[in-house]
Amino acid sequence: MLTKKQLDLLEFIHKRVQRDGVPPSFDEMKEALDLRSKSGIHRLITALEERGFIRRLAHRARAIEVVKLPDSMAKKGGFTPRVIDGDRPDVPPPAAAQPVEAAHAVELPVMGRIAAGVPISAISEVSHSVAVPGQMLSGQGDHYALEVKGDSMIEAGINDGDVVVIRETSQADNGDIVVALVEDHEATLKRYMRRGDTIALEAANPAYETRVFPVGQVKVQGRLVGLIRTY
Repeated sequence: MLTKKQLDLLEFIHKRVQRDGVPPSFDEMKEALDLRSKSGIHRLITALEERGFIRRLAHRARAIEVVKLPDSMAKKGGFTPRVIDGDRPDVPPPAAAQPVEAAHAVELPVMGRIAAGVPISAISEVSHSVAVPGQMLSGQGDHYALEVKGDSMIEAGINDGDVVVIRETSQADNGDIVVALVEDHEATLKRYMRRGDTIALEAANPAYETRVFPVGQVKVQGRLVGLIRTY
């Protein structure tokens, strides 16, 4: 049986994984549960892991997998993992996303590499395609995939070499992980925070500084909806 704080944290992690495809950072967990320090989050995570509700993935900072949900949460909605493992097939890119009926998957074009670090030049050429579960895609808008380069989002569970699934959109809410086009020529994967007439692109790694730009210099190109990792 879980305490209220344990249940609140599990629900918060589950909702963020379902929404973004990656777990929240410790700072976000601390803020969501109104705790004063990260040590309280560590204790709650340890308790959830000991009870078999979550699993911390070895050798990946802040990477947490929700293994199961208590009955009270499971009844609210189905449990659908949003991170999958598998090889990235080297096949010719499709003209558009094509369903793969046998696997209940969708082929998405991989549009090159995206920097999770210092922004790199935007790449818009299809390099290959990747199959993703249909349930990973939202019902609206087009989707594409990008290979991650760098480690600035590692505390959000996004590692160098991962493939992120992006829903095309020009809109974002504070806290969303987005593909941001900076000054029309540099693309980066960061957490979006708008403050008045400025937009902050926040890393999830203390080694990287938050970069702040005037609103007119940043264009949202899509929002993270899923993550694919190959071992």
